[in-house]
Amino acid sequence: MGWTDSLPAGSAEQVSALLDRATEFDGKAPVSEQGRHAVAGRGAARHFLEVDGDAVVGYAQLQAGSGEHPDMAELVVAPQARRRGIGTRLAAAVFDEGRSGTRVWAHGNIDAAAEFAKSLDLVSVRELLQLRRPLDAPQLPEIVVPEGMTMRTYRGPEDDSEILRVNNAAFSWHPEQGGWTQSEIDERTAEGWFDPAGLFMAFADTDPDTLLGFHWTKVHAPEGDDPELGEVYVVGIDPAAQGRGLGRVLTLAGMHYLRDRGLGTVLLYVEGDNTAALHTYERLGFDRFHVDMAYARVR
Repeated sequence: MGWTDSLPAGSAEQVSALLDRATEFDGKAPVSEQGRHAVAGRGAARHFLEVDGDAVVGYAQLQAGSGEHPDMAELVVAPQARRRGIGTRLAAAVFDEGRSGTRVWAHGNIDAAAEFAKSLDLVSVRELLQLRRPLDAPQLPEIVVPEGMTMRTYRGPEDDSEILRVNNAAFSWHPEQGGWTQSEIDERTAEGWFDPAGLFMAFADTDPDTLLGFHWTKVHAPEGDDPELGEVYVVGIDPAAQGRGLGRVLTLAGMHYLRDRGLGTVLLYVEGDNTAALHTYERLGFDRFHVDMAYARVR
């Protein structure tokens, strides 16, 4: 099957089942949350299937980049069908279809993925770190809201426009997080994990309608060997409000909330070259847990 902009219902079900099997086999999900949404038809992406008879044994997804951001791809081969050249064909299809500079994610960067990238002469071009921290010890620092600022939680859709404004200003450089529209907000607030009490927002007392920053938390259901986990899902600070310590305060507010919900561990994702953010999170007690690596062809 060639590239398609949408998957028929039957194919989407097979791909979802394939992703579940690969996750169980590898201990790491082969595609991101955004990728899962696209399989279900909730998000724009192109899809490529490798079939054996009636069974889907390989899948590739291509997310178009915007502006200078490269196209991003994810691919997976059924555990029982590996080492038959399927992955090589999927990678070739991705690089033939994508723009120059297209990148392929290796989630967890497991040994098999690193070896596969090496066999195709691909080089690592982006590192996304997952950090984790227990919520019971060391003890969380207290939340100290800066003078002249107020923090509250999400009230509803009337807050969406300010969240979008700050998110897109804070992440204008980011290929996935930047450029959100209302649909990204709607998708996430419709998810079963969404809790308005876990979305923290900071304002100046002198301007209570203009958002300075926010921290959106998330709770992951138990999966594999992982119990229920909290996540520092998105921390966005308006560039005009940088340097006031809001990132730390909002992060701590979310961590206290997750701890008080009875969760034992919190995770977050951060770019490997974001030195300032890494320093902040390490000071809060986070340690590296695993690495997602993006690979590209040598130009």
